[in-house]
Amino acid sequence: MRSKRYSEEQIIRILQEKEAGVALGDLCRKYGMCEQTYYKWQKKYGGMEVNDAKRLRELERENARLKKLVAELSLDKVMLEDLLRKNF
Repeated sequence: MRSKRYSEEQIIRILQEKEAGVALGDLCRKYGMCEQTYYKWQKKYGGMEVNDAKRLRELERENARLKKLVAELSLDKVMLEDLLRKNF
């Protein structure tokens, strides 16, 4: 089965359809997804609006960038400490 990528906006619209009363089986057939995918989306995006999802994506990107920066600085610190120990 081919995997599809849905945008946050599409996912939120699908979740809102379910909240409006559409049966889960019908949604799964309509959008070509399994029930597990729906529950995973519900866990992550449940109760969100489109703007909230966009903000979440921005925060996740910023968090990844900051984690990378911390890792690089930690590595630099360890290398400098090693150099100081070798020189003395």
